[in-house]
Amino acid sequence: MTRIADFRVMTPDQMSDELLKLKKEQFNLRFQAATGQLEKTHRVGEVRKDIARLQTLLRQKQPAA
Repeated sequence: MTRIADFRVMTPDQMSDELLKLKKEQFNLRFQAATGQLEKTHRVGEVRKDIARLQTLLRQKQPAA
């Protein structure tokens, strides 16, 4: 399964939890990059895109106001 397919089967609460987890990871990656300790530089872009995917899916699942 692809990452987006995994996100689609989640409930909105699970998506919110995953979003929080990804934002924490993004913060840690930025901190590592600033201190020169970042080894997996590609992970920064992956996390950023996963956050955007989750936010998009959350907006789609919310009823239109």
